[in-house]
Amino acid sequence: MVGLQILKRQRRISERLVQAFAGVPVANISDCMSRMTAGGPRLRPMHKSGRLGGAALTVKTRPGDNLMIHKALALAEPGDVIVVDAGGDLTNALIGELMVSYAVSRGIAGFVMNGAIRDLDMIGSGSFPVYAAGVTHRGPYKDGPGEINVPVAIDGMVIHPGDLMVGDADGLLCVPFDQAEAILAAANQKSAAEQKTLQNIAAGRHDTSWVDAALQRIGCDPVPR
Repeated sequence: MVGLQILKRQRRISERLVQAFAGVPVANISDCMSRMTAGGPRLRPMHKSGRLGGAALTVKTRPGDNLMIHKALALAEPGDVIVVDAGGDLTNALIGELMVSYAVSRGIAGFVMNGAIRDLDMIGSGSFPVYAAGVTHRGPYKDGPGEINVPVAIDGMVIHPGDLMVGDADGLLCVPFDQAEAILAAANQKSAAEQKTLQNIAAGRHDTSWVDAALQRIGCDPVPR
């Protein structure tokens, strides 16, 4: 029944790919996805430090209710990222210290919450990845409805169960399961090109001729008058 269902995840990004993406800046991955996908600037890292990476286990719940998040924690495999679409409402916190501690004990890779959290002192001092839209002391309800392992969307970013979730200080990104290999290759190539640019900057050989070319293309004389 729509709104009240728990489905089996049909596929899951491999641990090999999770590790392969671990050293690639999220900004570079995003650039190689044409800058068309993002978790939105509202969802920020609430933890002190630490990169997010793992397979998405998705939850869709009504704002302010975490019943299905508890169930997702019980179903999750080590290395999973629990991705929750709660509509972005910040009235009630959906997770806090107890649920984060339980997730750590089960080897969960992190939380992505399109909603609020609480117990920021504990979460904010640690390295367990938690991305959320806000913070409030008001606790959640546990009545449902909700769904597990269905497609969810956060600010236009669609996440299917088993997709790759990555995150760093710049924010979040979902890498679609079927495109992960191609995106990894492109992102590695971009990272290598950026390293070469940094080397050229350090050596005083940075080429900025493209700036004048771009100005001429749009009809602007690059020579000051």
